[in-house]
Amino acid sequence: MTVSQADIQQTCSFLTELLEQATSPEGLQWLTKKMEKINTPSPDKALQLAFSAAPRFVGKTKLALTKEHRQEANRLRKGFNPGNWTADQAARVLLLLSLPHNEEKAFLESINKLFSAADLGELAALYASLPLLPYPEAFRLRAAEGVRTNMGTVFDAIALENPYPAGYLEEGPWNQLVLKTVFVGKPLYRIYGLEERSNLRLARILSDYAHERWAAGRTVTPELWRPVGPFIDEIILKDIERVFNHPDEIQQEAAALACFSSSYVPAQEMLEAHPLLKHKIESGELTWDLIGNRNLAFA
Repeated sequence: MTVSQADIQQTCSFLTELLEQATSPEGLQWLTKKMEKINTPSPDKALQLAFSAAPRFVGKTKLALTKEHRQEANRLRKGFNPGNWTADQAARVLLLLSLPHNEEKAFLESINKLFSAADLGELAALYASLPLLPYPEAFRLRAAEGVRTNMGTVFDAIALENPYPAGYLEEGPWNQLVLKTVFVGKPLYRIYGLEERSNLRLARILSDYAHERWAAGRTVTPELWRPVGPFIDEIILKDIERVFNHPDEIQQEAAALACFSSSYVPAQEMLEAHPLLKHKIESGELTWDLIGNRNLAFA
């Protein structure tokens, strides 16, 4: 998918504006001084100390984003959404963006040193920063490593509301990210680029996962069928029929949405047999994002 890179200066101004509402003047003053120290030919020591100390000085208040803020974030970098960031995360990203980046090797060495010594909170900030950093292609393996982590906070930072995976992960790690999101019970609607990166192999993987759950007498999240819908075929159609016959309305709605996204004629005919659901989809009353939010509320 097309990737747009954020302007570093504009991003720093934006994050600083958000921080003004989430930390004290003293905290912002501390951060400004540290950013100046980092923007030097030998930044590593200053960066490592400030990166570790950020929560003590700026706090962990959640950033408060308005509708306009979210629009500006998306303008800076398509898919960028710091709506769940805290003050210390924003401060740490500002520290990273203060690093001199005219020499790729030196810049990457500084970032890799942080990854190697990072604690959980620091790792979350590093992974959240990936779509904003220079030389994004260099972090593909780091991102794939984040997908494999067993640390929930770190996985959320790379998987949810982060445009980096959709733009840079290979198909294998991407599919693993989606499956793991389902497995750990996180909402799929928070994965940026889910539709654009959906693929036949992923559809097969998710269908197999559903069969495993059903065989164990368990249900599957209705969101699972979101990336499956465009790849419905003779085999997957049987899964969708089963979901249509589920007693829970939200499961039936998911089946209808899956069929709506399919060009497979039998799937379209199946949807025609549920005219009320089809009407809700066509009118915008029923969407995958609404399914995700409702499912999260029921969880």
